[in-house]
Amino acid sequence: MTVNDTSIAARFALAKTLAAEAGAMALDYFNRRDTLVIETKRDLQDVVSIADRNVETFLKERVAEIYANDGFLGEEFGHDEGSSGFTWVVDPIDGTAPFVNGMPTWCVSVAIVRGGEPVVGVIHVPCSDELYASAHGFGATLNDKPLRLDPSRNLQNAMTGIGCNNYVTPERVGAIIAGLMAQGGNFIRNGSGALMLAYVAAGRLVGYYEPHMRAWDCMAGFCLVREAGGKNLHFPGAGAEFLNGHPVLAANPSCYDELLQLHMSNL
Repeated sequence: MTVNDTSIAARFALAKTLAAEAGAMALDYFNRRDTLVIETKRDLQDVVSIADRNVETFLKERVAEIYANDGFLGEEFGHDEGSSGFTWVVDPIDGTAPFVNGMPTWCVSVAIVRGGEPVVGVIHVPCSDELYASAHGFGATLNDKPLRLDPSRNLQNAMTGIGCNNYVTPERVGAIIAGLMAQGGNFIRNGSGALMLAYVAAGRLVGYYEPHMRAWDCMAGFCLVREAGGKNLHFPGAGAEFLNGHPVLAANPSCYDELLQLHMSNL
């Protein structure tokens, strides 16, 4: 094992531990969600709770205790640059709207990026007690069971996840869905892009596409999908563009090109 592999392996182990601990913390909030103060961000459907902020603070502080020189990017508190070359990219509760409305389709997403690419991706789903874990060269697992994509799955015999938000017009979203269905496909949206990317890695979805996502929503999912044998659309991994929103596409190679064409035709 090289020095770099050792550095990734140690952080991978910590990411799994922290995602599980953060998930337990978030689940406690979920079970008493009626007591939470809920605020809106850009619109009435874009919400945040004290749970999001406290879980992110927990993760940030724990990382700083062990890897003080690592960078950190979180949805709630922004970006702190580090000097080690590794940056933790965290969404403390992806799917806050399902979370505050009592639905189980939310997760804790923890990624580590180096050189502009995700090298660790861990997604914990507390309501179903699932831990998706991956690291570059280490493969992908669900509760320690290896994940490999099935090449026989395609747009026509499987489900595709589609995401949307108010950065994208309703007309564009409708055209994307219409284009997918015209190819014989079908779609699902569960309120958490990170979780649907994990479902791609697990073979539950054949692909996931969203025209505008942020790094904390997709980096862990990208690592999972790649390590399970899938492909993803390039997401700028350095500089100011890394902090902006971009199209996200990850899929089984059996249908990646078809979904890429769907993306290109709806720019």
